[in-house]
Amino acid sequence: QVQLVESGGGSVQAGGSLRLSCTISSGVRLDIANVLGWYRQAPGKRREEVATLTAGGIAHYYGSDIKGRFTISRGDTANSVYLQLNNLKPEDTAVYYCAAAWSGTSTYWGQGTQVTVSS
Repeated sequence: QVQLVESGGGSVQAGGSLRLSCTISSGVRLDIANVLGWYRQAPGKRREEVATLTAGGIAHYYGSDIKGRFTISRGDTANSVYLQLNNLKPEDTAVYYCAAAWSGTSTYWGQGTQVTVSS
């Protein structure tokens, strides 16, 4: 069973920064994942993509307001992925989830980490 554990969320003021981490259980490799990324869900809204990484390490950002403020990256080890959040805005308040999938598997989700940005 693949397990994803997010951490790093918290409460910050607008303009602040957070670094979210996602640790994947051992025995799997993120560098061959078909799906690897961060998603978020704000209260009363549907879950949305934030940033994803291809197996080749190409980053994609979703939303014109996200690119330039958020950065997704893989760790030096084979089982971690990060999301650096800079210049946070109140509208970034949400539960942030890490997700991953490999060929032939369903998508695995973490439990989420809360990010709260106050004005």
